[in-house]
Amino acid sequence: MSATERIAIGSIFVGILVLSLKTLSWWLTGSVALLSDAMESIVNVATAVAALIAIRVAARPADREHPYGHHKAEFFSAVLEGAMIIVAALLILREAVHGFMNPRVLDAPLEGLLINIGASVINAWWCWVLISRGRKLRSPALLADGHHLLSDVLSSGGVVIGVTLAVISGWAVLDPALAALVAVNILWSGWKVMTRSLSGLMDEAVAEDTLDKIRGTISDHATGAIEAHDLRTRHAGPKTFIDFHLVVDGQTTVEQAHDICDRVEQALRRELPESTITIHVEPEHKAKHSGVLVI
Repeated sequence: MSATERIAIGSIFVGILVLSLKTLSWWLTGSVALLSDAMESIVNVATAVAALIAIRVAARPADREHPYGHHKAEFFSAVLEGAMIIVAALLILREAVHGFMNPRVLDAPLEGLLINIGASVINAWWCWVLISRGRKLRSPALLADGHHLLSDVLSSGGVVIGVTLAVISGWAVLDPALAALVAVNILWSGWKVMTRSLSGLMDEAVAEDTLDKIRGTISDHATGAIEAHDLRTRHAGPKTFIDFHLVVDGQTTVEQAHDICDRVEQALRRELPESTITIHVEPEHKAKHSGVLVI
């Protein structure tokens, strides 16, 4: 089992634990704002399950029907997560409207708030795990889950403050008002998750700093060639695809050109272990005098 799968399984257990605590918090207080917090945790559990399925599909090797692999499955998971977040936000808005129409004094606020704070601390710790490990493992599914949890942690903090103010001031209407603000925050979080994932489905190029690293690696290790041009990149989960044209002297033999390509590919894979590289060798008269000049 890969590290990514282990973290995804951990997300399910953490999500169930946090959901149980937040549901208990709502049950003790009757707070609409705390109910909205618990409803978002339902989404957390569902998306954690979807992320695990997507990670397992993405790990499958290439086959006849999918010769480039299944890496984009993680992006579909992240898009699904964004959609589910938006649905949760709309449900919370509905509860907030009911709360505005029938405001009520909260029951056992201290116990409920303390339980909610404990759940938020667990979420904050797991959010850090997901984002840090997701970046290291280059997993869109883990990153999407982590950024969603970060939004959950921030909104939970606002809910605790708001419910506390509602209890102290006696303004019951503050409770549904906080629930509505949580819903708006969740909507924004869902939109960001979806747009970030859609860019991957649209074959977005690698980040500029990674592109500079690729250019530098080609320039440093393509000794014997003249230039590299038409460099293109895209990423799909942990996988990076790189292709470019490599111009060599017209007198270069096939074996010599092959050795140069091997040297460049090995260097690129040291920099980007999960990469697929395609190099098209061209004779000198095809040079464009642009792109990557070989040192």
